[in-house]
Amino acid sequence: MGLFDNAVPGGNITKPLMIALGALLVGKMLSGRGEEAAAPQAPAPTPAGTDTSADGGLLGGLGGLLDKLKDAGHGNVADSWVGTGQNQSINPGDLGSALGPAVIREIAQRTGMNEQELLQQLSTALPGIVDKLTPNGQIPQNHQVASAFNS
Repeated sequence: MGLFDNAVPGGNITKPLMIALGALLVGKMLSGRGEEAAAPQAPAPTPAGTDTSADGGLLGGLGGLLDKLKDAGHGNVADSWVGTGQNQSINPGDLGSALGPAVIREIAQRTGMNEQELLQQLSTALPGIVDKLTPNGQIPQNHQVASAFNS
């Protein structure tokens, strides 16, 4: 996967996990499961003010994800992923609460994973992925995140 080779402990990013990460961060990666992906996007799982068609994923891109974490009281954790120091972990329950049940349900459907397994894998992968996407402590534009997923 290039950029993300060392982002996840064990170095293994599975296809369902890449679909999940893409759904969070890159809108056009939402089409991960054949026929189901062709279903119209219901407004319910999309947080107000975001647009999945603008390459921002379900949360409006990386910045939207970080904002969700900060709003849920996990700003120090999110900041550690963006900054140059040690990445702090987040437990799956806290991540699920921050993202919200509608987003988790949507991603679980698209990946074919159950919600607990999805949250477990995302909580393990996100610190390293966000760290790799922000090497100089700057949050990239949505199109730059999309390029990273396509390379």
